[in-house]
Amino acid sequence: MLMTTTQNVEGHRITGYHGVVVGEAILGANVVRDLFAGITDIIGGRSSSYEASLEEARHTAMQELGDRAAALGGNAVVGIDLDYEVVGNSMLMVSASGTSVTLEKL
Repeated sequence: MLMTTTQNVEGHRITGYHGVVVGEAILGANVVRDLFAGITDIIGGRSSSYEASLEEARHTAMQELGDRAAALGGNAVVGIDLDYEVVGNSMLMVSASGTSVTLEKL
């Protein structure tokens, strides 16, 4: 499944539009990770535990996006937009949206 943030794919033409698709992932933060992230905030630096959670959530949302596009008959998703939100105090939501299309190689 080809997925891109662009509206077109060089060397291909869109032969069918199947609709908007969305993939979401919500991950809860845990107390230990929050504690270490708080220490990182105080002393400076990057929080690898939160970065790993973001990567996992992004991967899950993109996988779900591709699965839903395929279910509609698409072989690609164009115009992808990624959004990140904090839900409550301890959950992170990543959503990916785009348009399911059929691409044909020129």
